[in-house]
Amino acid sequence: MNPYHLAPYAAKSSESHGRVYDEPTPVTRTAFQRDRDRIIHCGAFRRLEYKTQVFVNHEGDLFRTRLTHSLEVAQIARSVARNLQLNGDLVEAISLAHDLGHTPFGHAGQDALDGCMAAFGGFEHNLQSLRVVEVLEQRYGAFDGLNLTFETREGILKHCSDEKAIELGELGRRFLENRQPSLEAQLANRADEIAYNNHDIDDGLRSGLITVSQLQEIDLFARQWHEVKTAMPGISERRMVYETIRRMISALIVDLTRTSEEKIREVAPSHIEDVRHAPQLIAFSEKMAEEAAALKAFLFTNLYRHYQVNRMSSKARLIIRQLFHVFMEDPSLLPPDERAKTNREADHARHIADYIAGMTDRYAMREYRRLFEVDEV
Repeated sequence: MNPYHLAPYAAKSSESHGRVYDEPTPVTRTAFQRDRDRIIHCGAFRRLEYKTQVFVNHEGDLFRTRLTHSLEVAQIARSVARNLQLNGDLVEAISLAHDLGHTPFGHAGQDALDGCMAAFGGFEHNLQSLRVVEVLEQRYGAFDGLNLTFETREGILKHCSDEKAIELGELGRRFLENRQPSLEAQLANRADEIAYNNHDIDDGLRSGLITVSQLQEIDLFARQWHEVKTAMPGISERRMVYETIRRMISALIVDLTRTSEEKIREVAPSHIEDVRHAPQLIAFSEKMAEEAAALKAFLFTNLYRHYQVNRMSSKARLIIRQLFHVFMEDPSLLPPDERAKTNREADHARHIADYIAGMTDRYAMREYRRLFEVDEV
């Protein structure tokens, strides 16, 4: 199989639905490669280095951040894309952009900001990622945002309400008509699941908040752990963890590839438009989906809701709420460039949410100290 030969149902840059603002066709790159490069070079992507997955930035140097997570998602997605003859450039662009709208402090930050914005349309990181690439990044003289292709923006937008779908026009129509996005978008979503479940095991064990003994109650982990123990007796526990996680990722990728191949063969799409009108085709087998769900449930109960994580999450929510309310009450406290933007915005609350969502963990903590601690300036 030629790894660079795309299947008939793959997304092709030559058939893209285009950009909001017309631009000359790139000479040395495809349209999707240009999207990927613009994402990598944007400020929001760089800030992901200091945004949290589970553990806040100051809690350790080796825990995953949004940046390392996005890179792992892109690596997994591109590997599967090659096996399925999908467009690796598009799947990589979607993977790298999917978390651009995340707040500081992970899901605790998002939940807090969503609560603050309840009277102003709410806040959802998936929609915020789209807002980042469509509006907030201001690097080009001819337009706001990154002016990405329809297909990349479609992949970033994993879900939204009917009300928001109507506002989004063509980009949101698939939610109203119950259609699917490209296979590349479906794949990026599955790669996200594989990446965060497995790297959260690694980070959870490294932190000491979960144990190997607990994880051996989970079939997906226990099976791979036993294989490693049998094949490599005497290696250190840390290496056993690495080997086990590596094999878990491999098992998930193989299952996803084989199951997706079977579903694609059954439907036999001949073009990307056939994919849009088919059921979801990128999927795990029923057994693997159940095992992955059990692992996710375990992590939710034992890691994401661990009392030590809860304590930091409580602090994170306090920081986000306090920042939002103080800026809403007195916009003069915003930095001058942000204050100038707020004065131009009809929706002041949305701009303040943009400002807070764009913060890194450490910047949010620094702003909080500056505003609420008398010995900070």
